[in-house]
Amino acid sequence: MHETIAEGTVHKLAEDMRTALAADAEVLALWQSLTPLGRNEFICWVEDAKQAKTREKRIGRTIEELLDGKRRPCCWAGCIHRTDKAPSKWQQAVLIDKKKQ
Repeated sequence: MHETIAEGTVHKLAEDMRTALAADAEVLALWQSLTPLGRNEFICWVEDAKQAKTREKRIGRTIEELLDGKRRPCCWAGCIHRTDKAPSKWQQAVLIDKKKQ
């Protein structure tokens, strides 16, 4: 049975990310201290990876960024899956409509 690990507002933790977070007590404590929206941003960023290798790198970088004190993933435009707010104009154009800027 897994210890209850907090998830995001929209996204749920996949097993690989859950295992990586649970492997280090300090990382897990930092993860648990994030807001639900902060956790959601990291999960969305990892889930957005199209290749397994990229996903692995993003999980590793999540851990590094947590240890560096970051509360959101660096260089991430934000989750476009949230239903509590509309995507920004940039997110709509670039991430949803796939228009080049």
